[in-house]
Amino acid sequence: MGRRWGEFDFGDMKELKKKLKDMRKDLPSVFFYGCLQEIALLLLAKVVPRTPVDSGDLRRGWTISQILKVRGGWQIEVINPVEYAIYVEYGHRGVYVPELGVTLHVDTHWTEGKFMLTLSEQEVERAIPRIIQKRLDHLLKTYLRW
Repeated sequence: MGRRWGEFDFGDMKELKKKLKDMRKDLPSVFFYGCLQEIALLLLAKVVPRTPVDSGDLRRGWTISQILKVRGGWQIEVINPVEYAIYVEYGHRGVYVPELGVTLHVDTHWTEGKFMLTLSEQEVERAIPRIIQKRLDHLLKTYLRW
């Protein structure tokens, strides 16, 4: 009894090669941008409600930068330009006097930090593999659909 070999259409291989080439061309804009933007939006969604409110300026201060191509990769920043954000994040020595609208720095009083960004970053870090896998699956399904 002889062996029977299956059929193979090399046209499918050429089509696959073309799709992979197209995917490589679109990879930075579709994949990296999408991943970075989703991660930054998730971080923003976690840090804003975790930010304490007094006047509301600190909570409203959170923003996302533009995505930049930097040496060695891509970058996006979640920032809060409010002057006292770092003191709320990490803590400080001082007592806020609402009547004066200032914080008096007193060596005997330590105000604990809220770590709103630090805690949010830790949560988002755990979600990054899932985000990347979801976007990669979508990218492969989009470009390698037969």
